[in-house]
Amino acid sequence: MNLKDRARKLKTDIPAVFIAMKRKETPWYAKVLAGIAIAYALSPIDLIPDFIPVLGLLDDVILLPVIIAAAVKLIPKDVFADCRMQSAEIWSGGKPKKWIYALPIIVFWLLIVFIIVKAIWF
Repeated sequence: MNLKDRARKLKTDIPAVFIAMKRKETPWYAKVLAGIAIAYALSPIDLIPDFIPVLGLLDDVILLPVIIAAAVKLIPKDVFADCRMQSAEIWSGGKPKKWIYALPIIVFWLLIVFIIVKAIWF
Protein backbone atom coordinates (compact mmCIF):
# COMPACT_ATOMS: atom_id res chain seq x y z
CA MET A 1 0.00 0.00 0.00
CA ASN A 2 1.51 3.33 -1.05
CA LEU A 3 1.45 6.59 0.92
CA LYS A 4 -1.53 7.99 -0.97
CA ASP A 5 -3.64 4.91 -0.19
CA ARG A 6 -2.65 5.06 3.46
CA ALA A 7 -3.63 8.73 3.67
CA ARG A 8 -6.99 7.97 2.07
CA LYS A 9 -7.55 5.10 4.50
CA LEU A 10 -6.59 7.31 7.45
CA LYS A 11 -9.09 9.90 6.26
CA THR A 12 -11.88 7.32 6.56
CA ASP A 13 -10.55 5.70 9.74
CA ILE A 14 -10.53 8.86 11.89
CA PRO A 15 -14.35 9.35 11.83
CA ALA A 16 -14.82 5.59 12.38
CA VAL A 17 -12.51 5.69 15.42
CA PHE A 18 -14.51 8.62 16.78
CA ILE A 19 -17.73 6.63 16.39
CA ALA A 20 -16.12 3.56 17.96
CA MET A 21 -15.28 5.61 21.05
CA LYS A 22 -19.01 5.92 21.77
CA ARG A 23 -19.71 2.20 21.44
CA LYS A 24 -19.93 0.11 24.60
CA GLU A 25 -18.39 -2.87 22.76
CA THR A 26 -15.13 -0.94 22.37
CA PRO A 27 -12.65 -1.76 25.17
CA TRP A 28 -11.77 1.07 27.54
CA TYR A 29 -8.08 1.06 26.53
CA ALA A 30 -9.03 1.50 22.86
CA LYS A 31 -11.29 4.40 23.85
CA VAL A 32 -8.45 6.05 25.76
CA LEU A 33 -6.04 5.70 22.82
CA ALA A 34 -8.70 6.92 20.38
CA GLY A 35 -9.39 9.90 22.64
CA ILE A 36 -5.69 10.74 22.72
CA ALA A 37 -5.53 10.53 18.91
CA ILE A 38 -8.56 12.75 18.39
CA ALA A 39 -7.44 15.24 21.04
CA TYR A 40 -4.00 15.41 19.42
CA ALA A 41 -5.51 15.87 15.96
CA LEU A 42 -7.74 18.72 17.13
CA SER A 43 -5.27 20.28 19.54
CA PRO A 44 -3.54 23.51 18.55
CA ILE A 45 -0.58 22.35 20.66
CA ASP A 46 1.80 19.86 19.01
CA LEU A 47 4.59 17.71 20.40
CA ILE A 48 6.96 19.53 18.03
CA PRO A 49 5.73 23.07 17.14
CA ASP A 50 4.81 23.57 13.47
CA PHE A 51 7.06 26.62 13.09
CA ILE A 52 10.15 24.37 13.26
CA PRO A 53 10.94 23.63 9.61
CA VAL A 54 10.23 20.06 8.47
CA LEU A 55 10.20 18.51 11.96
CA GLY A 56 7.15 20.53 13.00
CA LEU A 57 5.02 18.94 10.31
CA LEU A 58 6.58 15.50 10.53
CA ASP A 59 5.15 14.85 13.98
CA ASP A 60 1.64 15.30 12.54
CA VAL A 61 2.44 13.12 9.55
CA ILE A 62 4.04 10.32 11.58
CA LEU A 63 2.63 10.43 15.11
CA LEU A 64 -1.07 10.81 14.32
CA PRO A 65 -1.28 7.88 11.86
CA VAL A 66 0.61 5.65 14.31
CA ILE A 67 -1.80 6.47 17.15
CA ILE A 68 -4.85 5.98 14.89
CA ALA A 69 -3.48 2.65 13.59
CA ALA A 70 -2.87 1.45 17.16
CA ALA A 71 -6.41 2.43 18.18
CA VAL A 72 -7.86 0.61 15.15
CA LYS A 73 -5.95 -2.56 16.10
CA LEU A 74 -7.39 -2.44 19.64
CA ILE A 75 -11.00 -2.08 18.47
CA PRO A 76 -12.72 -5.42 17.70
CA LYS A 77 -12.88 -5.97 13.93
CA ASP A 78 -16.66 -6.38 13.73
CA VAL A 79 -17.25 -3.23 15.79
CA PHE A 80 -14.83 -1.23 13.65
CA ALA A 81 -16.39 -2.50 10.41
CA ASP A 82 -19.78 -1.30 11.64
CA CYS A 83 -18.27 2.05 12.65
CA ARG A 84 -16.74 2.43 9.18
CA MET A 85 -20.16 1.93 7.61
CA GLN A 86 -21.66 4.50 9.97
CA SER A 87 -18.90 7.00 9.22
CA ALA A 88 -19.51 6.58 5.48
CA GLU A 89 -23.13 7.62 6.08
CA ILE A 90 -22.12 10.67 8.13
CA TRP A 91 -19.03 11.79 6.22
CA SER A 92 -18.75 12.44 2.50
CA GLY A 93 -15.59 13.55 0.76
CA GLY A 94 -13.72 14.01 4.05
CA LYS A 95 -16.25 16.47 5.43
CA PRO A 96 -19.23 15.85 7.68
CA LYS A 97 -22.63 16.07 6.01
CA LYS A 98 -23.98 17.87 9.08
CA TRP A 99 -22.39 21.12 10.18
CA ILE A 100 -23.15 20.32 13.82
CA TYR A 101 -20.01 18.16 14.01
CA ALA A 102 -17.95 21.36 13.75
CA LEU A 103 -19.51 22.89 16.88
CA PRO A 104 -16.93 21.61 19.42
CA ILE A 105 -14.09 23.09 17.36
CA ILE A 106 -15.95 26.40 16.92
CA VAL A 107 -16.70 26.59 20.65
CA PHE A 108 -13.04 25.84 21.48
CA TRP A 109 -11.74 28.64 19.25
CA LEU A 110 -14.37 31.10 20.49
CA LEU A 111 -13.24 30.34 24.03
CA ILE A 112 -9.60 30.97 23.08
CA VAL A 113 -10.50 34.28 21.41
CA PHE A 114 -12.57 35.28 24.46
CA ILE A 115 -9.67 34.56 26.83
CA ILE A 116 -7.23 36.54 24.69
CA VAL A 117 -9.59 39.51 24.32
CA LYS A 118 -10.32 39.46 28.05
CA ALA A 119 -6.59 39.38 28.87
CA ILE A 120 -5.86 42.31 26.55
CA TRP A 121 -8.93 44.37 27.31
CA PHE A 122 -8.92 44.06 31.08
